[in-house]
Amino acid sequence: MSSPDSHRKNLIRPFLIFKDLEDPELDYFCEKAKKEIIPKDEMFIVEGEHGDSVFLLIDGSVEIIQALTLNVSKGETDNREKALTKLDHTMHPFIGEMALFATDDRRTASVKALTECTFMKLMNNDILEICSTHPRTGYKVMRNLCQLLTTNLVRANKNVLKLTTAFSLVLER
Repeated sequence: MSSPDSHRKNLIRPFLIFKDLEDPELDYFCEKAKKEIIPKDEMFIVEGEHGDSVFLLIDGSVEIIQALTLNVSKGETDNREKALTKLDHTMHPFIGEMALFATDDRRTASVKALTECTFMKLMNNDILEICSTHPRTGYKVMRNLCQLLTTNLVRANKNVLKLTTAFSLVLER
């Protein structure tokens, strides 16, 4: 029979942030992680707001949304939003990591629950405390976070290049 601790470890083990962590290292995070259920259609992360936590999507699906602020005339802006991507629990997404490192701790996008979602929520200060107290574990977690951030940055750069190319083609007509 498995203990609740082993169940929690099994829930978080597939997430890239925890790649190469041994069971005792996973325990540090299991002790701090809090289960949170977000109802369908709730915007639980709002772009521009203070971010003090990260979310591991255990069950459900979410949509990442970002404001497209455009200056349409003097003093007027168009604040439409664009859905950037949809994620579900089978992808083991780690959400909110940008605010972990941002100097102003602000969210860079909004996240909406498309279904009822179950998360394991970790406070940023808990993650940083674990990494500081256990440097070997901290090294692995920070390396994994760097890989995640690099992957996201490369994807964003490709999207900017596609948009720039499309815009250039439209202007040439």
